[in-house]
Amino acid sequence: MSGSQYSEQLSKQMVWLSGLLPYGQVVQVFERVGHQRLPPGNVWRETQTRGERLRAEAERQRAAVAPERTVLGDEREDHDLPQGVSMDGGMVHIRGEGWKEFKVGVVYDIELQPGLDPPTGETVDQPCAQQSRYTAVLGDVEQFGPALWTVAVQHDLPRAARSSVTADGAEWIWNLAADLFPDSTQIVDWYHATQHLAQAAHALFPEDETRAEEWYRHMHTPLFHGDLWKITHPLQQAGLADHARYFEHHQRRMQYQEFREEGWLIGSGPVESAIKQYKTRLTGPGMRWSRPNAERMLVLRSAVLSHEFDALWAAA
Repeated sequence: MSGSQYSEQLSKQMVWLSGLLPYGQVVQVFERVGHQRLPPGNVWRETQTRGERLRAEAERQRAAVAPERTVLGDEREDHDLPQGVSMDGGMVHIRGEGWKEFKVGVVYDIELQPGLDPPTGETVDQPCAQQSRYTAVLGDVEQFGPALWTVAVQHDLPRAARSSVTADGAEWIWNLAADLFPDSTQIVDWYHATQHLAQAAHALFPEDETRAEEWYRHMHTPLFHGDLWKITHPLQQAGLADHARYFEHHQRRMQYQEFREEGWLIGSGPVESAIKQYKTRLTGPGMRWSRPNAERMLVLRSAVLSHEFDALWAAA
């Protein structure tokens, strides 16, 4: 990478920090910790120049492991470690375009650790996401798919004997999951399911908040056990077919007791947390991005969150 007035190591730390903190804070860290004053404009320019090369390298890697080019040979056996995928979208302000969606994907190992059980509120050993890898794309599903597949291959998910996809009820997510991970167990996020249950309860008892709340709480158990007919039947009887249809459509993705017994995450916390971490860097007070700068920063942020920045830098 030629043309920089800074050493390779200094430039690397500058760009890494820019993927972690706003540019103004990067300047403060260098002055406070490194005892070196950096003009804010120089930090911005260095990050754009180097960031473009990192973005180009990320694109090259995506092209190299595109699904149609990936061949999973027999030289390695499938591994037993269960893995998971979560995906969703967030919003970022693009100058001249307004608020636009960026799609986020997380691929992770699943391990049992003590935690709070959502249905019961008790502390039990439950599946948790570990060793997560992240990706984010400012674009449509056609652009996001290769990026998600790349981190899945890097995480060796195609060779996992067992895997799951946990997300909300958005149709684009399940279409992509069926395309990229056809053998994975599909799970609608428990919290999204309970949100729809609350909406159905208020539609069923629009003028009685107490009865709506009672019905909502009473239906948590059938929802968790997968007895969705106990939810859909009264909704159908009341002429609330649209509310019933949501649970009917996702019935196979709402077998929460079975999923929990099989060791799967039933919440999409990994991607919800990821979106917040992206937004921390890209949607701070007064932040407005050009589309190219936002695309570079999403690559930098992904590399920093995934602890893959050094490897991407070396490859670029």
